[in-house]
Amino acid sequence: MNVLRFIAQRLLQAFLLVAAVVVLNFALVHAAPGDPVETIAGASGGMSEELKAELRASYGLDKPLPVQLGVYLSRVVQLDLGYSYFFNLPVSGLIAERVPATLLLVVCSVLWAFLAGTALGVLAARKPNGWLSQTITVLSMVGFAAPVFWSGMMLVILFAAVIPIFPISDMRSVDASGGGWRDVLDVAHHLVLPSVTLGLVYLAQYSRLARASMLEVLGSDFVRTARAKGLAEHVVLYKHALRNAVLPVITVLGLQFGNVMAGAILVETVFNWPGLGRLAYEAVLRRDYPTVLGVLLFSSVVVLVMNQLTDLAYRLVDPRIKAR
Repeated sequence: MNVLRFIAQRLLQAFLLVAAVVVLNFALVHAAPGDPVETIAGASGGMSEELKAELRASYGLDKPLPVQLGVYLSRVVQLDLGYSYFFNLPVSGLIAERVPATLLLVVCSVLWAFLAGTALGVLAARKPNGWLSQTITVLSMVGFAAPVFWSGMMLVILFAAVIPIFPISDMRSVDASGGGWRDVLDVAHHLVLPSVTLGLVYLAQYSRLARASMLEVLGSDFVRTARAKGLAEHVVLYKHALRNAVLPVITVLGLQFGNVMAGAILVETVFNWPGLGRLAYEAVLRRDYPTVLGVLLFSSVVVLVMNQLTDLAYRLVDPRIKAR
């Protein structure tokens, strides 16, 4: 019963939060300077005032802002995100088309950063005053301080001009076969630089956090007890200490998923990766309100889901945590 009450409370909180995000996004997007009709007119080489008025009426832009908000909310409740002003296609279809590319980029980036960062943090914690720990600490600070777009451009220069071994644009080669293992390997080849760029910042954070958490756990009584029993060092580290030390890293991973999505916009722009970030960038430039709002709504829902999955992962890793 407690579990059902907990789930009901979380669902209600998520619904209220999504509603607040939808209203806030709508207000911020429409408060930004620029006119979608003027942007369309400029892209088409000119347009009469009568045609502009017709476009505003067809898009509902001639109505007061509260009326537009009410219409938009009624559509969102029906899972209708509207039509793109620029692409002239359903926004839900545009998002569905771009989601696989972004999820592939984000999941691969977060996964390798989490695994590598946790492993480096554990290595640094074994001998905190050794040269390996100091080297990992310095590299982590450099990786954390480097902006995502700068890291991306440096990787492009290195692996396009100096050592041209990785593609630096798009998700597939022009001559891709369109199926089979060759296509999978081609996508993986294109994925290397974007995922490394996006994951570097989070690798630095996870390694620092894992090191600090591991040092704290290694000083605990149960670790001293395990060592006193004569257990092997790798058993103490990986079976007893790591399971407790990894909890803060899992928490940060889930809470930072929104930042990862934001970083994906920069990475997808640098590498011309055909995902949601690239779609949002193009929509913002063209004042495509429905597309921008659709991407923001989808990203907000993904972040909420990740937060819930983080809680679930916490309970799986640490059975002491119970739903209240």
